[in-house]
Amino acid sequence: MQGTNTVRKQTATVEQQSTSLLVHVGHRIVVAIDGPAGAGKGTLATRLAEELGLAFLDTGALYRVVATLMIDSNGNPERAEDIDFCIKAALKYITPELLSRPELRREDVAAMASKVAAVPEVRAALLDFQRHFAKHPPEGYKGVVLDGRDIGTVVCPDADIKIFVTADAETRAKRRYEEVMARNGKADYEAILADMKERDLRDSTRAVAPTKPAEDAIIVDTSSWGIEETFKNTLQKIRDNMATQSKEKAA
Repeated sequence: MQGTNTVRKQTATVEQQSTSLLVHVGHRIVVAIDGPAGAGKGTLATRLAEELGLAFLDTGALYRVVATLMIDSNGNPERAEDIDFCIKAALKYITPELLSRPELRREDVAAMASKVAAVPEVRAALLDFQRHFAKHPPEGYKGVVLDGRDIGTVVCPDADIKIFVTADAETRAKRRYEEVMARNGKADYEAILADMKERDLRDSTRAVAPTKPAEDAIIVDTSSWGIEETFKNTLQKIRDNMATQSKEKAA
């Protein structure tokens, strides 16, 4: 019974924190979550969206749709006509159901997504889609949570809350290895680690919208945190950040 009461108290505390956060903002809220692959930003973004009653958009899935089309059509991401075809097809068929399809999580799709994401035309085409979602949340939602690589720096630079989720490459590779093992029954850790480092380099050094934290982003290192600990610590960081902003405005 005592354990049950403790859980209830913890749950109530989280709900109170979530409610006070929304009241503090006082308007439609935009939460931008960025970070490298495997850092846990998707899990955190989903959890925050659920707790705060916000709509969620995994912007990485948009690029994975383009990547899937590129792979299925035997296209070349360096060929302009192939890029144009995939962009038009993606924008025509993107739906919430499509963005949640399991095939988008394949490793070959992830690798191709990193390549097409470096193409300026692809980023420009998907930028409008993301910004429209941020400005016009689905009916019934108080705001949005977007996770990706450049949400706080490019897509929504004026977001109310900016979070950059990170972890060391080895930890992220181990997480991805476990995901792939659970899904396919086989995986190569060293290959996953090498691919992750290659993607990190490509994403952080590309000329257009490189992956980096916004100057005013809350940094969340999940290297030694589990899912629940990451969520609770991040929620507290958000509340502290909003309180600081409030004091600065009042001064």
